Amino acid sequence: MIALLQIVQLLLTVIWWIIVVQAILSWLIAFNVINTHSDFVRTVWTALQRMTEPMYRPIRRILPDFGALDLSPLVVLLILYILSNIVIPNIAQNYLVATY
Repeated sequence: MIALLQIVQLLLTVIWWIIVVQAILSWLIAFNVINTHSDFVRTVWTALQRMTEPMYRPIRRILPDFGALDLSPLVVLLILYILSNIVIPNIAQNYLVATY
Protein backbone atom coordinates (compact mmCIF):
# COMPACT_ATOMS: atom_id res chain seq x y z
CA MET A 1 0.00 0.00 0.00
CA ILE A 2 2.84 2.39 0.86
CA ALA A 3 4.50 1.67 -2.50
CA LEU A 4 1.26 2.52 -4.29
CA LEU A 5 0.99 5.80 -2.39
CA GLN A 6 4.60 6.62 -3.30
CA ILE A 7 3.80 6.03 -6.98
CA VAL A 8 0.77 8.33 -6.71
CA GLN A 9 2.97 10.92 -4.99
CA LEU A 10 5.50 10.70 -7.85
CA LEU A 11 2.76 11.08 -10.46
CA LEU A 12 1.40 14.15 -8.66
CA THR A 13 4.89 15.66 -8.68
CA VAL A 14 5.26 15.01 -12.41
CA ILE A 15 1.87 16.62 -13.09
CA TRP A 16 2.91 19.61 -10.96
CA TRP A 17 6.05 20.11 -13.06
CA ILE A 18 4.11 19.75 -16.32
CA ILE A 19 1.76 22.54 -15.23
CA VAL A 20 4.65 24.79 -14.17
CA VAL A 21 6.50 24.26 -17.46
CA GLN A 22 3.31 24.91 -19.42
CA ALA A 23 2.67 28.14 -17.51
CA ILE A 24 6.21 29.40 -18.11
CA LEU A 25 6.02 28.46 -21.78
CA SER A 26 2.70 30.28 -22.14
CA TRP A 27 4.25 33.44 -20.67
CA LEU A 28 7.22 33.17 -23.02
CA ILE A 29 4.88 32.79 -25.99
CA ALA A 30 2.62 35.63 -24.81
CA PHE A 31 5.55 38.05 -24.49
CA ASN A 32 7.07 36.92 -27.84
CA VAL A 33 10.26 35.65 -26.24
CA ILE A 34 9.78 32.47 -28.25
CA ASN A 35 7.41 31.99 -31.14
CA THR A 36 5.28 29.08 -32.20
CA HIS A 37 6.63 29.10 -35.76
CA SER A 38 9.41 26.82 -34.54
CA ASP A 39 8.44 23.16 -34.98
CA PHE A 40 9.96 22.17 -31.64
CA VAL A 41 8.19 24.90 -29.69
CA ARG A 42 4.87 24.14 -31.39
CA THR A 43 5.24 20.42 -30.68
CA VAL A 44 6.09 20.96 -27.01
CA TRP A 45 3.28 23.50 -26.61
CA THR A 46 0.71 21.19 -28.21
CA ALA A 47 1.83 18.23 -26.09
CA LEU A 48 1.63 20.26 -22.88
CA GLN A 49 -1.82 21.57 -23.79
CA ARG A 50 -3.09 18.08 -24.51
CA MET A 51 -1.79 16.87 -21.15
CA THR A 52 -3.18 19.73 -19.08
CA GLU A 53 -6.45 20.56 -20.82
CA PRO A 54 -8.40 17.59 -19.33
CA MET A 55 -7.47 18.84 -15.85
CA TYR A 56 -8.36 22.46 -16.60
CA ARG A 57 -11.66 21.91 -18.42
CA PRO A 58 -13.86 20.98 -15.40
CA ILE A 59 -12.39 23.84 -13.37
CA ARG A 60 -12.96 26.35 -16.18
CA ARG A 61 -16.63 25.38 -16.21
CA ILE A 62 -16.91 26.24 -12.51
CA LEU A 63 -14.76 29.38 -12.34
CA PRO A 64 -16.18 32.67 -13.57
CA ASP A 65 -14.70 34.14 -16.74
CA PHE A 66 -11.86 36.54 -15.94
CA GLY A 67 -11.12 37.41 -19.56
CA ALA A 68 -7.48 36.86 -20.42
CA LEU A 69 -6.63 35.73 -16.88
CA ASP A 70 -6.85 31.95 -16.53
CA LEU A 71 -6.83 30.78 -12.91
CA SER A 72 -7.45 27.10 -13.63
CA PRO A 73 -3.72 26.14 -13.44
CA LEU A 74 -3.54 27.79 -10.03
CA VAL A 75 -6.58 25.83 -8.84
CA VAL A 76 -5.13 22.57 -10.18
CA LEU A 77 -1.82 23.28 -8.42
CA LEU A 78 -3.70 23.93 -5.19
CA ILE A 79 -5.58 20.64 -5.53
CA LEU A 80 -2.31 18.82 -6.25
CA TYR A 81 -0.74 20.40 -3.17
CA ILE A 82 -3.65 19.32 -0.98
CA LEU A 83 -3.51 15.77 -2.34
CA SER A 84 0.25 15.54 -2.09
CA ASN A 85 0.80 17.08 1.33
CA ILE A 86 -2.40 16.38 3.23
CA VAL A 87 -4.43 13.51 1.77
CA ILE A 88 -1.70 11.02 0.86
CA PRO A 89 0.28 11.40 4.13
CA ASN A 90 -2.94 10.92 6.13
CA ILE A 91 -3.81 7.79 4.16
CA ALA A 92 -0.29 6.45 4.73
CA GLN A 93 -0.41 7.26 8.43
CA ASN A 94 -3.83 5.63 8.85
CA TYR A 95 -2.61 2.55 6.99
CA LEU A 96 0.49 2.28 9.18
CA VAL A 97 -1.54 2.69 12.38
CA ALA A 98 -4.06 0.07 11.22
CA THR A 99 -1.38 -2.50 10.42
CA TYR A 100 0.32 -2.25 13.84
